Parts: sequence; C-alpha cells; structure tokens
Amino acid sequence: MSAAHAADADYSAARAQQLASVLQQRASARAQAAAVASQHPAAYVSSSPTQMARWTQAVSDIPCVSPSVGQIRDIVDDGARRTGIDANLVHAVVRKESAYNPCATSIKGAQGLMQLMPSVQMQFGVTNPYDPRQNVDAGTRLLKQLIDQYGGDLTRALGAYNAGPGRVEQFGGVPPYPETMHYVSGILEDLTQK
Repeated sequence: MSAAHAADADYSAARAQQLASVLQQRASARAQAAAVASQHPAAYVSSSPTQMARWTQAVSDIPCVSPSVGQIRDIVDDGARRTGIDANLVHAVVRKESAYNPCATSIKGAQGLMQLMPSVQMQFGVTNPYDPRQNVDAGTRLLKQLIDQYGGDLTRALGAYNAGPGRVEQFGGVPPYPETMHYVSGILEDLTQK
C-alpha cells in the first residue's frame, strides 16, 4: 500500500469517527432537551417536548463557520459591554468552556463559545448556537442573570452556570462535583491573574 493510500485510509477512518461523534452529540442534545422540557417545562420554555425535539434537530443541522480569533475576542468584548459584565470574566468563561472554538459541542449537548445547552438556547431565542454573536449574547445574559440571582456572588453564579441553579440551591453553594469545583476555581484563578 502506498503512502497516499495509507493517508487516504487514515483520513477516511478519522472522518468516519468524527461523523459518528457528531451524530452521538446531536442525539445527546436532543435527548437532554426532551428530558428538560418534560421535567421542567415552565422553567425553560412553554414548548412541548415534541416542539423542543424539533427545534433541537433543526439547530443541530446548522453548519459552523469559525471567524478569526480576533473577531471572536471583539464579539466577547461587545457581549460583556452590552450586559455590563467584566470582559475578563466573559473571556475566562469562554476560555474554560470552549477555548474560543465557536464550533465546540460537548458530549452533554452544550454548543458554541459559551457552551449553551438547548434549554438555554430556547430561553434566550438562539437560532444558531454556533453563531458567535448569538451564543455570546445569550451566554452573557445568562451569566448576568445568575450573578444578579445570587446577589453578586460570583462563585455561586459560576457554579450555577456550570451545573445549573438547581444544583447550587440543592447544595447551598457550588455543588461538590469535581468538574464544577475545578471549573469555578479555574475561572476565579484566571481572573486573579489579570
């Protein structure tokens, strides 16, 4: 087998693996959206689980086009300015959530720069979670809402951004999940270095 055929085979295998991963992520997003809608429909949206599943499917079929890192930084700065949040905080969240990758999709179904779950996308009217402007607009509005909800307590707000407000209420603060504790401490540490 020549080097070219080997490279083509490697590329094809990697592409098939990537496609399988994307399909799994989309299925996860649809399942989570349906679960959220069925358990807490009033807390997020007034849509039925069927409507939410259709919306999630439509959103998951949107291709992602990534602008330059400089453009993304400007979008993040603008989102911070519009919501009145410290730009360093929003940049720290974006770095932690997606490493400035607007095409990022987690295995749990979170999408885009600020890793918005489908229920949050619906709550803030996001039609394309991979559009950096829409994603940052919704993410900064959510973050501002959480900061206000917790009276400026950034630790709790970040815990709620990562694990959800219900978990923060359940545990009376940052949930004792290693991922969430690492998330909050990482962002706070990032902010102290600025």
